[in-house]
Amino acid sequence: MEFLSDLIGRLRDLPALIQWAGYVGLTAIIFVETGLFFGFLLPGDSLLVTAGLLASQGFPLDVYKLGLLLNIAAIVGDNTNYWIGRYMGPKVFTREESLFFRRRHVERAHDFYGRHGAKTIVLARFMPIIRTFAPLVAGVAKMSYRTFVTYSVLGGTAWIWSMLFTGYFLGRLVPGIDRHIEIVIIGVIFLSILPGIIGWIRERRAGTGTPGTETREPGTDAASAD
Repeated sequence: MEFLSDLIGRLRDLPALIQWAGYVGLTAIIFVETGLFFGFLLPGDSLLVTAGLLASQGFPLDVYKLGLLLNIAAIVGDNTNYWIGRYMGPKVFTREESLFFRRRHVERAHDFYGRHGAKTIVLARFMPIIRTFAPLVAGVAKMSYRTFVTYSVLGGTAWIWSMLFTGYFLGRLVPGIDRHIEIVIIGVIFLSILPGIIGWIRERRAGTGTPGTETREPGTDAASAD
């Protein structure tokens, strides 16, 4: 309980969280964020970008070692979530609501999976909330495990390294950016929820019957901060 209290207390300060967590803690966070249904409460994109940025500023983190550990955690987490869904089956959709479980998030992931199929496992990596629940839904739908694990490895690798290196190269190429980490974090959060904002606008326009507006549902609905 003391560990959880410390973790919750540090979520508001990502640089402090990264310093406190180190390699082991960051690996655990990424595993939980991708592997357990309550992981949607944890930071993902913003944590990775901030870790990469700090690593570029002399912080005692090797970006390559960290990337390898987090890559493994993201893949193992995804696969854990898949097998939870495969074991639980349709019961996932009737699970009682709680602080750590929201049925609407599962339904969003289910709708997204229905539109995009297997490639959801890759696309969802870059979408908060959907990222946590997409592998769960894939398991419930009994997606071929060979197909799932292929897309899981591709998506996990692309997500981890692109986010880490975004922060790392920003730190290398933009002088003084380490003094404005909060701006970087806000920017990352905005970009992560942008697909959800666009999806909401398109749904609103489709609902009003605006001429020339697509009526097909958008493929993203994850307007939640990461």
